[in-house]
Amino acid sequence: MALAGCPDSFLHHPYYQDKVEQTPPLGPRDLPGPGFPAPPDRLTNHQEDDVDLEALVNDVNASLESLYPACSMQSETVPLLQNGQHARSQPPPSGTRSLQAQRSQPVHILAVRRLQEEDQQLRTSSLPAIPNPFPELCGPGSPPALTRGSLPPSQAAAKQDVRVFSEDGTSRVVEIAADMTARDLCQLLVYRSHCVDDNSWTLVEHHPHLGLERYLEDHELVVQVESTMASESKFLFRKNYAKYEFFKNPTNFFPEQMVTWCQQSNGGHNQLLQNFLNSSSCPEIQGFLHVKELGRKSWRKLYVCLRRSGLYCSTKGASKEPRHLQLLGGLEESSVFSLIAGRKQYGAPTDYGFCIKPNKVRNETKELRLLCAEDEQGRTCWMTACRLLKYGMLLYQNFRIPPPRKALLPSFSTPVRSVSENSLVAMDFSGQTGRVIENPAEAQSAALEEGHAWRKRSTRMNILGSQSPLHPSTLSTVIHRTQHWFHGRISREESHRIIKQQGLVDGLFLLRDSQSNPKAFVLTLCHHQKIKNFQILPCEDDGQMFFSLDDGNTKFSDLIQLVDFYQLNKGVLPCKLKHHCIRVAL
Repeated sequence: MALAGCPDSFLHHPYYQDKVEQTPPLGPRDLPGPGFPAPPDRLTNHQEDDVDLEALVNDVNASLESLYPACSMQSETVPLLQNGQHARSQPPPSGTRSLQAQRSQPVHILAVRRLQEEDQQLRTSSLPAIPNPFPELCGPGSPPALTRGSLPPSQAAAKQDVRVFSEDGTSRVVEIAADMTARDLCQLLVYRSHCVDDNSWTLVEHHPHLGLERYLEDHELVVQVESTMASESKFLFRKNYAKYEFFKNPTNFFPEQMVTWCQQSNGGHNQLLQNFLNSSSCPEIQGFLHVKELGRKSWRKLYVCLRRSGLYCSTKGASKEPRHLQLLGGLEESSVFSLIAGRKQYGAPTDYGFCIKPNKVRNETKELRLLCAEDEQGRTCWMTACRLLKYGMLLYQNFRIPPPRKALLPSFSTPVRSVSENSLVAMDFSGQTGRVIENPAEAQSAALEEGHAWRKRSTRMNILGSQSPLHPSTLSTVIHRTQHWFHGRISREESHRIIKQQGLVDGLFLLRDSQSNPKAFVLTLCHHQKIKNFQILPCEDDGQMFFSLDDGNTKFSDLIQLVDFYQLNKGVLPCKLKHHCIRVAL
């Protein structure tokens, strides 16, 4: 034991060592006070008699024993005399420690202080404690519980399994993080399904028991949306070409008679979207809708107006006075869904129904606000306006600047080319250099020549060195079945449903087998939000089989050439073929 302020030779004297060894241990009654004041009979100098040495040793022992209960208190250095006692004129304050105590046990003091600080931090934490499953592995001073904040970041970032279904019924379970958006999950599914990523893939929130579905916005968190879904609900992976089509052609989505403004707008249709995105403007969608009464099966036709504050109906004709307006539903804590089978499930008067569903509703239908429009254009206008008023600039940012891809996989790269009228042109490579064919008649002739040349090459095709088992005429009738735009034997109603699901945009199409003529095919095309069907008939010329869409005026050796031609030229169609309906197996 080392004494502060005393030389080593002084302490190693035999006389003083005998005195220290003979000094009996002090009890609780003999200990000095908190400030270590010396007794009156011990305040004499050690040079006067031998009793002063015993008092010195007792003071040192008392200060060391009182060190442990006071180790958590703030220390202040107090001047010491040469004999280790406090100065008489400056009594040490309560809760202080001597310099000798600081030098005696530094490691023990730091350990105790660290344990006390950790214990205090654990006790004051507001997070719930997790029981420690291995208390025997902890030291005697370790706390018996672990907090969430003490977990490493890799364990704190929880992941969740989500099952996603495709249109053909197949599904895939994907492990996602809590902060993964709908766009991130779509990109991951596109990568694993080897599809073309053209920013038109979407995630669908599907509620079969309620007959509702909606497309998730690109910025929505998948885990957060799934927390509001019932056990019967599921996610669908589907194309939606009309996701941001209203930014390209706003006049097709917002008829003039349905849009009004609180202030006069001089920009016309050019300023239509700017007024919707501007939070200071007051756009309003108005018109008549069929509204289902809450808790009843009856529907009423009411005059309805949509504002930023919510959807209102007029209790007196077409009056929009505040006293005549009644709130039907807000948009902040709700989402807008499409009715899948409104007539069958809810007795809707039309097939163009939509719904405002509160996020808290899972299985109940009492709080659903069901509405029906007169046609598809009216329903699209109402639902698009609800999206713009709820999300505003977020939609425009998703449209102009798609969210960056997360580092889901080290080599995450997919083709981004999509077929459109701007990316495909008729070319002539008969000369030394290629040229663009601008004349439609010349393009048609080139397509026919290419078709005949392809038929001649197909007769010489060998598979593993043997002649192809398919005759050229047989091959031309089945080769189209390998294409994504061919959907086989589906009904007219099913083809219309697929077109509506993947977006009513101009040029959206699919091909299917004809139900009336087993040798014919049908082209289903969308134009101006209306679906039209065109029959493709087989025709024979010089012993060869062709397919024609215009009663034999334009002939093609197979359906692939027919689709390629009408992607470049509209011909007898109302518009060119731009986007094809696709179903992907997950």
